[in-house]
Amino acid sequence: MKIVVVIATTGRPAIVSEALARLESQSRAPDSILIVGACEEDAPASIGSARFVVAPVKGSGAQRNCALELIGSNADVVVFIDDDFLAAQGFIEGIGRLFSEHPGVVAASGRLIADGIHCREALGVDQADALIGAYAPPSPEEIRIIDDGGTYGCNMAFRIVAAPHVRFDQNLPLYAWLEDTDFSALYARVGRVVRTNLFAGVHLGVRSGRTSGLRLGYSQIANPLYLVRKGTVSPRFALNLAARNFLANFVKSAQPEPGIDRFGRLRGNLLALLDVGRGRSDPRRVLEL
Repeated sequence: MKIVVVIATTGRPAIVSEALARLESQSRAPDSILIVGACEEDAPASIGSARFVVAPVKGSGAQRNCALELIGSNADVVVFIDDDFLAAQGFIEGIGRLFSEHPGVVAASGRLIADGIHCREALGVDQADALIGAYAPPSPEEIRIIDDGGTYGCNMAFRIVAAPHVRFDQNLPLYAWLEDTDFSALYARVGRVVRTNLFAGVHLGVRSGRTSGLRLGYSQIANPLYLVRKGTVSPRFALNLAARNFLANFVKSAQPEPGIDRFGRLRGNLLALLDVGRGRSDPRRVLEL
């Protein structure tokens, strides 16, 4: 089974180097690694056996689509990881085992040992390594493969032959909020989408290099609404997610977490809600902000 790992990155070459180091020390190495940047400066200082390319359009979805076009049918499984995701030992081996032993599975996310996105501050590399070092892979009796509604963008794997023409929606530009949910929903139409502990890692949740608070806040409202219209998320899912994000931004804007522009996100939320009321809500409007 040929497994290709794709890392879409913007403005974080040093962090990409850390992600690469964990991939290159795997018990079962990926068959190839493709790093897709938005500009030449996104290339890490040392890429080893990986390949670095610059996408014609900046944005998570566009950069991942660039990788899919380059891969074509020359792989069985494509694995997308964030540039700040550090894979535990056995990550690639576990992905290979999952897709070999479970032919009905078409998409999967692994276990997150920790996720810095949900912490007040991002996790450091040393913290992640300590967590990975202390992590015990599941015994045969502890292995879990659970059907899920979608994959999590920081680590997700797809059986290419199941939906070879599916691409990330570039109407969700830049940070492309919910592009993972949309993409995996299209795979869910042809097979099982699961979460499993057969492979694992740590998501640092690095704040730098992400889109502005204003733009992200707009996407938090506009993107779920767009996906409801598209039919890849339910109205309930969209409403719950948008409401949770709005309330979090409202409550935390007075005392935001380090590196998070809660007030900017709140402004973006309000601007998107105003556009909804005017009937002009569109995810691509973030390009004007």
